[in-house]
Amino acid sequence: MARVRAVLLDIDGTLIDSNDAHAHAWLDALRGHGKNVPFDVLRSKIGMGSDKLLQAVCGIDADSLEGQSIVDRRMALFRAHYLPELGPLPGARALVDRLKSRGLLVAAVTSANGGELADLLREAAVADLLELKVTSDDADRSKPDPDLVEIALDRLGVDANEAVMIGDTPYDIAAARRAGVACIAFRSGGWSDADLGGAIALYDQPADLVAHFQESVFVTGLDESVRPGSMKPSRAAMRGI
Repeated sequence: MARVRAVLLDIDGTLIDSNDAHAHAWLDALRGHGKNVPFDVLRSKIGMGSDKLLQAVCGIDADSLEGQSIVDRRMALFRAHYLPELGPLPGARALVDRLKSRGLLVAAVTSANGGELADLLREAAVADLLELKVTSDDADRSKPDPDLVEIALDRLGVDANEAVMIGDTPYDIAAARRAGVACIAFRSGGWSDADLGGAIALYDQPADLVAHFQESVFVTGLDESVRPGSMKPSRAAMRGI
């Protein structure tokens, strides 16, 4: 068994119950620009960076004037109308505390930008626990590309086989896998077990992992047979996500 030294934490849907709120904010912003995208389509893309989401749902370049206007509007709507109603998922702070008490390096790795992440960490009640934060501001490509994960590994000074990512979407799993990092997934993001099939373990939410922490890879070590190179890709990955 290989010892885990670092944990890379997604935030939305993993520590804070925000995925539906993000989808509604995107829906509002797009409608304001005359783009009628079904909610279910938007919801299925939450976890991607803004650049990939806009291309996926309506073929708009996020760097274009229209794309930037939609992105800015989405963020303003999210902060004004949705963020104040959000809160941490059960066990969010307890999980981060538990990981740090094991002496593990813990970093936030998210497709959100730096300003948005500060708000999310505050609402998730973990802002004071995470020193390292890697956001979409730090990389040209967002999840499911591996860039954010690779930057986190470099800044933490750990190898891919010494880290585990915790996320809630197929995009987290794909980004981790492409960087050679094993991923644990939470069902709290709203995805099916089949869509999270590339994860090495599934838990309902942070509190579930806390309750079973002694049996987790953070205590037992990481079996080399479940490293990304030996894992079967998830169905989402096979669909080209």
